[in-house]
Amino acid sequence: MSDKQVTVVLNQHRDYQFDIDVGGGVPLLRGDEPPPLGQGQGPSPVQLLAAAVGNCLSDSLLFALRKFKQSPEPIHCEVTAQIGRNAEQRLRVTALHAELRLGVPADALEHLERVLQSFEGYCTVTQSVAAAIPVTVKVFDAHGAELR
Repeated sequence: MSDKQVTVVLNQHRDYQFDIDVGGGVPLLRGDEPPPLGQGQGPSPVQLLAAAVGNCLSDSLLFALRKFKQSPEPIHCEVTAQIGRNAEQRLRVTALHAELRLGVPADALEHLERVLQSFEGYCTVTQSVAAAIPVTVKVFDAHGAELR
């Protein structure tokens, strides 16, 4: 197993707004806290966490299906972050709920059951986050049938 590092650089723009530089020529992303702290001019840290989990799950599901030469596009993912207070009454992300929707009916995809049982285990971000925050994942097909 090879170790790899990913570095992200944040520079304060003003107040709670930070320019997020992921490098590699990718345009800057500006994060911001919602009011009353910030102005809500960009995604909040909680939204970025939810986006990271959803993006990783979507990528993992797509990769697993494409491995079997299947085309599930377009994949849609919605992640809800539940916010609550810990014992010290500090705000925390207490749970993440992800729902992925395939762009095609389940019967149009081969090896779907095998993919559904394994794709989440390959999701680097979700598995890392799930070590500290409960993450639930549901998958639906294009007709709305719950597959997992």
